[in-house]
Amino acid sequence: MRFKMKFSEKVKYARMKLLLTQEALAKELGVSYATICRREKDNREPQIVSQGKSYAFCERKGITFEEKIEK
Repeated sequence: MRFKMKFSEKVKYARMKLLLTQEALAKELGVSYATICRREKDNREPQIVSQGKSYAFCERKGITFEEKIEK
């Protein structure tokens, strides 16, 4: 079975891989601490532009989001 990570899971995954606090990640992305906190806790998808900036940041840092396979 394949499943797709939610955006909130991707934000937390990236932050943990980079060993960053929510505050440090917010600074790296140029957003507020509250924004990162909401992105990790909410299951809502942010606007496409915001997602693109987050994905570009992760790509520069070598973080990818591959689909996980469960059997």
